[in-house]
Amino acid sequence: MDISARKVAQVAVMARELGRAEGEMRAFIDRMSEDEQAELVAVMWIGRESFFAEDWNEALATAKAEATTPCSDYLIGTPHLADNLENGLEALGISVEDVENDLM
Repeated sequence: MDISARKVAQVAVMARELGRAEGEMRAFIDRMSEDEQAELVAVMWIGRESFFAEDWNEALATAKAEATTPCSDYLIGTPHLADNLENGLEALGISVEDVENDLM
């Protein structure tokens, strides 16, 4: 995974405060490279169990192939985004608590 766990955690934190942080979250995602955006989507999909952690390459390839709308629009419209991102990191063996504590 090339996207940093810190970036994924930052999106999760902003998603929890979407009412006041939507603009900031949208700008943060839009500044990411296309590869990072695809990886962010793949982490979210793993977190909601559309794919499993061992299917990372397939999830990533699918995210790249199906990227037809702006990533920020897609993610903001996704229910339970923060939970799915956090679950995805955990499934990939990354401690969400440690990463989010580093953000504070």
